[in-house]
Amino acid sequence: MPVIARYAAVTLPPLALLILAGTAWGGFAWIALAWLTLVAALADRLLAPPTAPASNEDTQPWSDALSVGLALGHMLLLISTCAAVTSGTLSLGQTLALLFATASFFGQVSHPNAHELIHRHNTALKALGAAVYTTVGFGHHVSAHRLVHHRHVGTEQDPSTPRPGESFWAYLPRAWRGTFEAGIIAEVDRLEHKGRGPNHITNPYWLWLGGALVTAVVIITNAGLAGFVPLVLLWVLTGAQILMSDYVQHYGLQRLILPNGRTEPVAAHHSWNAPSGFSSYLMMNAPAHSEHHMHPDRPYDRLDPRATAPTLPFSMPVMAIIATVPAAWRRMMDKRALSVMEAAQAAHLAPTLTRSNAAPARTSSATPTSGPGTTPAQTPLSDDTDTELLLQSVRAATR
Repeated sequence: MPVIARYAAVTLPPLALLILAGTAWGGFAWIALAWLTLVAALADRLLAPPTAPASNEDTQPWSDALSVGLALGHMLLLISTCAAVTSGTLSLGQTLALLFATASFFGQVSHPNAHELIHRHNTALKALGAAVYTTVGFGHHVSAHRLVHHRHVGTEQDPSTPRPGESFWAYLPRAWRGTFEAGIIAEVDRLEHKGRGPNHITNPYWLWLGGALVTAVVIITNAGLAGFVPLVLLWVLTGAQILMSDYVQHYGLQRLILPNGRTEPVAAHHSWNAPSGFSSYLMMNAPAHSEHHMHPDRPYDRLDPRATAPTLPFSMPVMAIIATVPAAWRRMMDKRALSVMEAAQAAHLAPTLTRSNAAPARTSSATPTSGPGTTPAQTPLSDDTDTELLLQSVRAATR
């Protein structure tokens, strides 16, 4: 099957079913919800992840065409869902199924697709991706993601990076507020470099907030004042899923401090991949997350989800469900995250040991350098106390 058909065959059916549920028969919502949950879970076991084309192959125009179609479909779906929920024609079960299936589609398809578009160089495509985020009340993600997350991922300067041992429920309000504020700060800094004030008309936050207001006006005009209720519910559920994806894809992976005092460059081991078949197509290859951070401008169909990188034990949707239960999540992920970080420390330690040969290294009294159970990854770097302190805090948080 051609690559375009694989992505389209997975992403377009739930969109069509949900629009039909809002305009024809509410029962289609149950089918869409099953597609996004049960079918996805089963098909992930059967389908192989996407394969990246050869590096010398050109990007095909269909990849952008599908993204544009999904973005425009997102707009129609938002309007039809809010109108249907307030129309009084759906049963309670159909209403709930439509709301949760639409929110699931926004989180699993609209968000990865909009994320793809805001990284495009083409101004129209970038604006379309920003419009998708704005219609779900999360336009600030465009600023925070591109200007803060990609620059500071894996550090305390990035609100989207979970802290060691932090539960999703503690992370959610911190990251929601933190990304909003960090995006403002980044945009104001850009304006200052251009000699403009923070409230200048070119500050994108006017668009993010104004766009959300325009969306509310459109929904209320079409569905009545009651349409604002499902709109806000969809905003909350979508925003939570956007932050959930960052939580799952970066949990426990911190960038170490190198002996020269600088933070290590962003690398493959700073993101979790989830190379499952169906969900990779459904999420526009977003589970190839380490590849995306290494090559932010690379189109989704050219990312390799099977590249060497830390790998989650299950698909992204399944991991998101587990993350809502902090105890189960930490049992599954804390040791995995610590192993990745200790392996990174060991990789940085190896050149130091090679240069020093058998020369004794300065040690930290907090961490033994010999004895039962000690591994090279637990040995402090001779000139890297910041990294050792960071790893000590991670170990303490993940016991």
